[in-house]
Amino acid sequence: VDACARMRSNCYRKTAVEAATPIERVIMLYDGALRFAADARTATERRDIASRGAAASRLLAIVGELQATLDMERGGAVAESLDRLYSFVTGRIMEAAFTQSVGPLDEAIGVLSSLREGWVGIAAQSSEQ
Repeated sequence: VDACARMRSNCYRKTAVEAATPIERVIMLYDGALRFAADARTATERRDIASRGAAASRLLAIVGELQATLDMERGGAVAESLDRLYSFVTGRIMEAAFTQSVGPLDEAIGVLSSLREGWVGIAAQSSEQ
């Protein structure tokens, strides 16, 4: 039963991603990043190294994906700023893992939350037009 439920969840998630606009996909990535950042933070507080590592790894993968898909040529100064922010977030995640503290994760969460809010605003403007 558990495998079936997991398969339905994966199918639903895949369908939702495929039906989403590019901006909605970016927001979904931020949602995932924030979820894994929260998981890493909780695991750090519990001193659960394995869970922290798994959550941080997924978080780094999402931030890496966001950074890798930047169009530096067409994006200009905005893409450059996002690239610097993603590098900062990656550094904070690594620092949190190295020091086993939540402070750097809180900084990363703050940046990711602000960026997500910006994309939500862009999505709202796009839907109004």
